Amino acid sequence: MSQVMEMFKVGGAEQFSKMVCQMAPYFATIEPTLTDLRPAYAEAKVPFRREVTNHLGSIHAIALCNAAELVAGMMTDVSIPEGGRWIPKGMTVEYLAKAKTDVRAISDGSQVDWNTAGDKVVPVDVLDDQGTKVLTARITMNVKLAE
Repeated sequence: MSQVMEMFKVGGAEQFSKMVCQMAPYFATIEPTLTDLRPAYAEAKVPFRREVTNHLGSIHAIALCNAAELVAGMMTDVSIPEGGRWIPKGMTVEYLAKAKTDVRAISDGSQVDWNTAGDKVVPVDVLDDQGTKVLTARITMNVKLAE
């Protein structure tokens, strides 16, 4: 089991989320809670707060991207073989609707081959409280396996 997966199981969702935000402080700007984390799947809730809104009163596009990168990264970390490393290489995003509620970012990597090195395209969807997809992203992760 990966160290990240073990920390999530031991610390629980809230404690683990705080720890991730200490390791990568920019994530703290969206106050996420990773609610589910397992190989090939991660989900986080991001609360609607004035601090992350834009001039239209909806969650800012970059705050949504921040949530997408968080779940894609955590899911990648617990999906690759022990000793592997990863880094985001690129992101393609489509903004589909205004996010005027709390949102859930979901990364489902069940279709990704995690046992080989190279670029992996990690899908992420962000949904509002009504289940409306407000953002979809494809994040390219460069994976290197232990030698």
